[in-house]
Amino acid sequence: MNSTELRSAFSLAFVYVLRMLGLFMVMPVIAISAKTYPDYSAFLVGLAIGGYGLTQALLQIPMGVLSDKIGRKPVIAGGLVIFAIGSLVAATADSLTWVVVGRFLQGAGAIAGAIMALAGDLSRESQRPKVMAIIGISIGFSFYIALLLGPIIASRFGLSGIFLMTGVLACLCVFLVLFVVPNAKNVAPKGDTLPVIQDLKILFTHPQLARLNISVLLLHMLITLLFVQIPVFLVNLNWPLDKHWQAYSVVLVVSVVGLIGFMAIAKKYKNAVLSISVAGLALVFTLMIFSQQSIIYLLVLVCLFFTCFNYLEANFPAMVSNISPAGKKGSAMGIYASFQFFGAFMGGVLSGSIGELLGIQWVFGLASILCCIWLLLIRGLQATNRLKRYTLKTTTQITSMALQQLSELEGVVDITVVPNEQVMYLKAEQDFDIQQARLVLNLKD
Repeated sequence: MNSTELRSAFSLAFVYVLRMLGLFMVMPVIAISAKTYPDYSAFLVGLAIGGYGLTQALLQIPMGVLSDKIGRKPVIAGGLVIFAIGSLVAATADSLTWVVVGRFLQGAGAIAGAIMALAGDLSRESQRPKVMAIIGISIGFSFYIALLLGPIIASRFGLSGIFLMTGVLACLCVFLVLFVVPNAKNVAPKGDTLPVIQDLKILFTHPQLARLNISVLLLHMLITLLFVQIPVFLVNLNWPLDKHWQAYSVVLVVSVVGLIGFMAIAKKYKNAVLSISVAGLALVFTLMIFSQQSIIYLLVLVCLFFTCFNYLEANFPAMVSNISPAGKKGSAMGIYASFQFFGAFMGGVLSGSIGELLGIQWVFGLASILCCIWLLLIRGLQATNRLKRYTLKTTTQITSMALQQLSELEGVVDITVVPNEQVMYLKAEQDFDIQQARLVLNLKD
């Protein structure tokens, strides 16, 4: 990567880390810290944890499309300002209801699609996957850091301190976007980075993508559902909030080791490991129905949960990328992200409301049943090989004969032509030689 691409990748990744830290730090602490508010209820706690997911789910695609019309940086900066306002509302709230309002406002700053599109604009086709990978890794990294920092900050400065810090970080992100992130010089064809409205209906009904969208909805519903309850269990086991980071650090280390083991096995038995991971989640929630009275018992179950969660979280986006038609990855990932955030919202609402009305055992029982249904759902997922994507700029109209010749080349899986962008998207096997396609189209390197 050249200097512009490196600067783009790391500055945008830093924006992602700072913003997601603010969203994630709340998860491991709010169930305990929220008890100080006069209108405390388990339902409102659930809304406060998952509330941002609803506005994220609703606005993720529209904000991405808007960035294609008025520019990436204005949308990203505007989204960060909205996020900062939401953080300030939550930080100054004197009731849990206003914390929920702040969380909904935080989610309204839905800028993930615009950030990815800007990363695409600032990178060459050959280096774009590396830039996207750096940003993708930063998201997972921010989640783990948030689990460790959240309890420490909350124990010293309270929930208001966390929200105030997230607002400050969002303002820092605005500065980074405006003055550190390079201005776009190359405009990447939008099909593989941004949602395209015309593609959405087809992709919503795509049978394989639909299974993955429902899967990520369930996955994030389950992790949000879990975090409404885990902090309470730790406190009941005489672990004060400022010590929770110790439990989470054990969980993270063990789950990473477990993830490495799963990935090694998946090289030969990918679909089997997917099913094992979902079955592992079902086992965790089934065992939680019966007891949470031992710290060792609880940590073992949470370690198993995160091992399975990490494997699924890492693999689902790659599967979406491979399955989505050539030139439609941006639309497919936009839909996927909307399902992901909506799952977080549902997890908070279900955990809070069912737990308050019927008891926590019913929450875990529902989660276990959903995992069993999920197991049947993913049986229909076809094995996906790792495929490469190419974007070829064309200056002349592509003839039907040229398209026929391209489709017959060994290794070609899918071709999409977008005449108004003068671009062709091509998806092929790993060993495909792109020079063959260039020769057919009479393109220079």
